[in-house]
Amino acid sequence: MNLRDLRYLVAVAEHRHFGRAAEACFVSQPTLSTQLKKLEETLGVMLIERTNRRVMLSPEGEQIVAQAQRILSEVNTLLALSEQLQDPLGGELRLGIIPTIAPYLLPQILAPIREAFPNLQLQLTEGQTSHITRLLKRGDLDAILLAIPIPDLHDENIEEFELYTEPFYLAVGENHPKAEFKTVMPADLEGELVLLLEDGHCLRDQALAVCHAHRGVESKGYSATSLETLRQLVGADMGITLMPELAVPLDKRGQGVVGSGLGGVRYIPFSADDVPYRTLGLCWRSTSTRAELLADLAKVLHASLH
Repeated sequence: MNLRDLRYLVAVAEHRHFGRAAEACFVSQPTLSTQLKKLEETLGVMLIERTNRRVMLSPEGEQIVAQAQRILSEVNTLLALSEQLQDPLGGELRLGIIPTIAPYLLPQILAPIREAFPNLQLQLTEGQTSHITRLLKRGDLDAILLAIPIPDLHDENIEEFELYTEPFYLAVGENHPKAEFKTVMPADLEGELVLLLEDGHCLRDQALAVCHAHRGVESKGYSATSLETLRQLVGADMGITLMPELAVPLDKRGQGVVGSGLGGVRYIPFSADDVPYRTLGLCWRSTSTRAELLADLAKVLHASLH
């Protein structure tokens, strides 16, 4: 039995699918299956119930997985501690970030991070909120950048540091009746077909809440995997959407500015009296051996965004 086999088992428990678990562990499915059978033989218990339709953990498997997660978390803590002892401001830092932030925020923050922490080696993991939150809790990530607050992170061991309040813009096609508006109100969403991201993106939930509050109509025919796909759908006059400011071209931002963007899209600011927004934050475990470094990192990020 080794740590690798425990990681395979935890991956199967997380994905409930051998193929996806193998992909997450960067091994072939036969390799993963073989190692898990050997683990079962070593422990003398059946861990996984295998059927043609789904993968389930046995009651014994559930208990073993819980212990394996604790072991892997302690190993991650040990490795982080050794790096901290060598260089408190250096070593590897594993940072998770959601895809609706990553391509727009990273260009703004990487240089300030390098300047403030020249010996720090960032290892970036992009994933939806539920995924990177799970990785943070079990110790596979040191910190995560995402929209806060997150209900799953209401835990006494999780620190949340607010970095930036990001307003939304209304994105419409250049031929849309509202394309020439200087500003809009959330009430202007009433009756509009609103394009959203697919399930799993926290931005979808935030936009959907605004949409429902102001009688916008969720598009059932289209759901996008990224903000760039949303942008193209809006440009093709398939509907409108709410676009976070970071994803709006710099020359198209600002009160009263209406201009053509990529794909014939116009970005209209909301009236200053009623602006929908999301809050971006950095989260980490307060028990982390790198908590002090992460608090300093949060301050650097906050300064770079204001």
